[in-house]
Amino acid sequence: MTQQPPPAGGPDRPGHPDHPDGAARPDLPERVAATYGEEDLSTVPAFAGGFINFGYWAWLPELADRPLTEEDRVRSEQDLYRLVLDTFDRPRGRTALEVGCGRGLGCALALREFDFGSLIGLDAHPDQIARALEANAELLREDAGPRRLEFVLGPAQRMPLPDACADFVYSVEAAQHFRDLAGFAREAVRVLRPAGQFALTTFFARVPEAVRVLPELLPPYADGLDVPHLVDDVAATFDAAGLRDVAVTPIGDGVWEPYDRYMEQRPELRDKWPRQYLTAYQTGLLDYYLITAAAPGD
Repeated sequence: MTQQPPPAGGPDRPGHPDHPDGAARPDLPERVAATYGEEDLSTVPAFAGGFINFGYWAWLPELADRPLTEEDRVRSEQDLYRLVLDTFDRPRGRTALEVGCGRGLGCALALREFDFGSLIGLDAHPDQIARALEANAELLREDAGPRRLEFVLGPAQRMPLPDACADFVYSVEAAQHFRDLAGFAREAVRVLRPAGQFALTTFFARVPEAVRVLPELLPPYADGLDVPHLVDDVAATFDAAGLRDVAVTPIGDGVWEPYDRYMEQRPELRDKWPRQYLTAYQTGLLDYYLITAAAPGD
């Protein structure tokens, strides 16, 4: 595992999910099923725009000198995708897979701005797949040209996809839910073509003590929504699965303080418990990471 410095710069059908016969309906933990089912986290004000991530704020102009707007919030969520997708070399015309695609808004951004030839959005929750089909109905219309986008229902550790079907695999703020990271890593290696590229971003525990303390500080760890994976263990798991050149980049400076400042400036959000993420970051318990790697070359 290598530690990298934080990145700089940046870019200024309704219907049923399509998946192979026999793919099992995912068995989701109760809290995960509720959060992405009837509660629909994408409608919560803290996740304006529906991308469901904390955002990468460092590329916003004059960030420290002005109030943060809802437009900024949406841009931060989009920029987190851009940060991940910028790690891929020559994506034009090639195939990408997003694991934990949610409503598929990041898939649409990837197609629009990075010109992948095709993109698969995978999610373990059937309600999210249904929302993705609805949100991307225009892209999925039969008369919209060659079909470049599809959504597949299935879990990260048991992807209902063929071997070597993608040049790129990425995941944005989903892996903190995964109980079986080793299974996810093995599946990523399986579905990647030789020398394909892998990128993941989300928040993980920084130190072993955090595995015990985080459930006391943040309800999602206590109620089973998130798992306090230790970042060094995550990197070792990816390496053991066969991913090469695993590199870990902390990006919390561009995530936690601006997100908290946005929350503080909005009366409907300022007294909510998610502001404790900044406390966890400042006390060294948790950080946000960009992890990149490559599949074996043969």
